[in-house]
Amino acid sequence: MEYKLTFKEYNEALKQNKLLGLKCQDCGAITVPPKMVCRKCTSPDMEIVELTGKGKIKTFTTVNVAPEGREGEVPYIIVLVELDEGPWLMGNFIGTDPGNANMELISKRVKMGHKVFTGDKYSAGEAASPLFSFEI
Repeated sequence: MEYKLTFKEYNEALKQNKLLGLKCQDCGAITVPPKMVCRKCTSPDMEIVELTGKGKIKTFTTVNVAPEGREGEVPYIIVLVELDEGPWLMGNFIGTDPGNANMELISKRVKMGHKVFTGDKYSAGEAASPLFSFEI
């Protein structure tokens, strides 16, 4: 079995503010980030689709203790977003002071961009990550 969408392809698309996912040909569910099989029915019969990157915040957390190597980046907000196409995706959030983040963020509309993180001793190198902001 081979990947329909590799992490490298997914990562390169993120760097261009494109969100790629996989649509199951059996059940129609969309899987993002890429996996070998459908997140819902485990079918390997999937095709690559481009998603809008828009959705609404379902929950969030404020990070005050950074991972090793990123100590200068705290505090920051991480959100879990339900995309308009169905899947949930986690990413960093900009647009609100982390010290003022509260429950009013829940259900707010957001759009995706990206941020490139340098590698650290726990990763394989530079990678892009979803970065959400309020949808205008």
